[in-house]
Amino acid sequence: MRGMPAEEIHGETRLPVRKPSWKMIGPGMVVAATGVGAGDLVATLIAGSKFGYTLLWAAVIGCVVKIALAEATGRWHLATGRTIFDGWRSLGPWTTVYFAVYVVVWGFVYGATAMSSSALPLQALFPDVMPLKAWAIITGLLGLAFVWGNRYAIVEKIMMVFVGVMFVVVVYCAIRVSPDLGDAFAGLAPTLPSGSMIYTLGLIGGVGGTITMAAYGYWINAKGWTDVSWLRMMRLDNRVAYVTTGIFVVAMLIVGAELLHSTQIALAEGDKGLLDLDEVLENRFGAFTANLFLIGFLAASFSSLIGVWHGVGLMFADFVEHVRAHRAGKDPAETEVVEIARGARERSLPFRLYLLWLTFPPMALLWLDQPFGLVIAYGVLGAFFMPFLAVTLLWLLNTSRTPEEWRNGWLSNGLLAASAVLFVVLCVEEIRDLPW
Repeated sequence: MRGMPAEEIHGETRLPVRKPSWKMIGPGMVVAATGVGAGDLVATLIAGSKFGYTLLWAAVIGCVVKIALAEATGRWHLATGRTIFDGWRSLGPWTTVYFAVYVVVWGFVYGATAMSSSALPLQALFPDVMPLKAWAIITGLLGLAFVWGNRYAIVEKIMMVFVGVMFVVVVYCAIRVSPDLGDAFAGLAPTLPSGSMIYTLGLIGGVGGTITMAAYGYWINAKGWTDVSWLRMMRLDNRVAYVTTGIFVVAMLIVGAELLHSTQIALAEGDKGLLDLDEVLENRFGAFTANLFLIGFLAASFSSLIGVWHGVGLMFADFVEHVRAHRAGKDPAETEVVEIARGARERSLPFRLYLLWLTFPPMALLWLDQPFGLVIAYGVLGAFFMPFLAVTLLWLLNTSRTPEEWRNGWLSNGLLAASAVLFVVLCVEEIRDLPW
């Protein structure tokens, strides 16, 4: 494997064994902070407000599914020394076409969405300072400047801070509402109340499940983990991240169940639902708890912005390098993982051009409202991404593209197959719900 000197052991060349260390945890927390945005928190709150603790089991299963997907992505990067995009490209030109369209259209609409989401808590905290659009532009520019001027190590540190803020705030709110532990434990028994199917599937597949799961492999490479000697460390990192995500989800479900379900308070769909919750918290517990919640809302939204700017920027840079290498008749896989590990992709022109694409063109949507056709394209492409990821990982990790000893076992295949079916169902539902 590339990226690490080998040593001679009993006449065989092997990589030194890396012991997992809690001190090295990082890329998984970046995934957790990026994947859990304001919209995910609202979806969980609404599930709790409608069904109480009944769907708690779905949140737990959702974490297991995400652990399997992220582990498979990381294992591909470490076992093959190639990026996930290189794997997709090996499946045929259709994957390159899909990704090219996806990353451009999705990035354009997501840029406006992320800026607006980050602006909402700021305007609520400082209502008389400036309008929402101005706050949105400021958050976009701050995210651009931060990712442009810093390497992965600094991005990881600030994301760990955001995770800490989110964790403290969400858990604090869950404790303040005085959860009924008996009902909560009862919610671990799988049941499906009438009308709960879509909410159940959403809890299992939706929270923390975005393109950033594919970016996880790039983040572990940027951390300096470039071969299978880091596999145990990656697995520890991944599990801690999604256990943390699970705590977020369970805590928000508790808030929804205790604060909203019993009083039949309805939240607005989308990020603005968190502002409704802010008002409920202020009426129930006072201004301090409400303001603390808004700070957690800001951490969830702005961390997603920074994570997407950085992680998807790395993926786009890798995509461009592959297109260039293909035209020149070269194999970029010979150097790509090492290039990411030493930060070359973060300094590349494609990386920075994509940061600009995520920041400036989407600002037009803050005034123009999202054009109808763009909303449709964004929704369709976004709905197809998670099924695309699950199916392609099954394909890549069960064929000769992966060294035999690192291919999927029965457990990984079972979880990936189940997640593929789940995401296909969610994809169909999301497309049916689009404003055609």
